[in-house]
Amino acid sequence: MVLSSDRFRDPRSTTYDFMDVIMVRCPVCDRAARVAPAPDAPKHGAWVLFSPRRLVCHGCGLSRMGSERVVARPSGTAQAATDPYFGMPLWLRAETRHGWLWAYNPEHLDLIRRFVQASLRERAPWCDTGRKMTLVARLPAWIQRAKNREEILRAIGRIHASPAAA
Repeated sequence: MVLSSDRFRDPRSTTYDFMDVIMVRCPVCDRAARVAPAPDAPKHGAWVLFSPRRLVCHGCGLSRMGSERVVARPSGTAQAATDPYFGMPLWLRAETRHGWLWAYNPEHLDLIRRFVQASLRERAPWCDTGRKMTLVARLPAWIQRAKNREEILRAIGRIHASPAAA
């Protein structure tokens, strides 16, 4: 019998579900900063992804607005990921011998942690929604392999131990 904590059911999340608030490294003070939608940006609909964003650092007071319609998502894990709006390095990242492990925010990191630590991983049925490639289905093979579980969980632990990760 498998305990519920050992089971992971795919919640059908995509990377876009975690792009609302992104934790980045401040270019001025090198502390944690946040990229979030501008206060007057639309809250619903397909254009939320392309709405104006604001980079805010509570450490040094930096505030920048970005209104470009270009969103450049990270591809691969061979190099450190950057945020898709300002190109700043992500705050929640760690290098492993296989590549970079990164997350946009603590909720994104928690989903990866729950997936990696589960011994039973259930995929969501795609036939009712048409969504085959969820976030966990798109994770690199080295993250999905059970033999790398301990190393990835240690990397997640290092990310959680960094200041402002909680």
